[in-house]
Amino acid sequence: MRRLSSSTTFFYKRVFPLLWVGFVLIISGVQFWAVQHARADAPSESLFPLVLMPLFVVGVMFLLYRKLLHDLLDEVWLDGDWLMVKNRGERVRVALRDVMNVNATTMTNPRRITVMLRTDSHFGRNLTFIPASPRRFLSGFNPDPIANELIERVDALRGVTR
Repeated sequence: MRRLSSSTTFFYKRVFPLLWVGFVLIISGVQFWAVQHARADAPSESLFPLVLMPLFVVGVMFLLYRKLLHDLLDEVWLDGDWLMVKNRGERVRVALRDVMNVNATTMTNPRRITVMLRTDSHFGRNLTFIPASPRRFLSGFNPDPIANELIERVDALRGVTR
């Protein structure tokens, strides 16, 4: 069995959002403290901008998280003609014969591979993960080697020659 998904998925899905929100809270807290400390002798001003901007930043982060990170699977392993998929402690085996399409993004960070299935699995019809292949300098336009391997394996199972 060989791991196809990156080990950084846990960081992207769980740690990074907490660090981001923590950073926004710390910066907002420092700004709020500085304004309160400076306002001791000054006339009262509105704190609305100090509250609005962090809410906006957290809202944008939430939308990006839902679009790019929320659907990522924790682990994807290649086991012969099967994919072993793990997400939130649950495991599912998916036959490569059931794969309809393999799509890889090239210009996003993190990179993503989406395996589209012919039928629904426990995790849905689209299985998306971060590939474990290393990122090379200026390789944004190059196809992902893991996606290419999956495409070749699926084509071989179908009997398609290139």
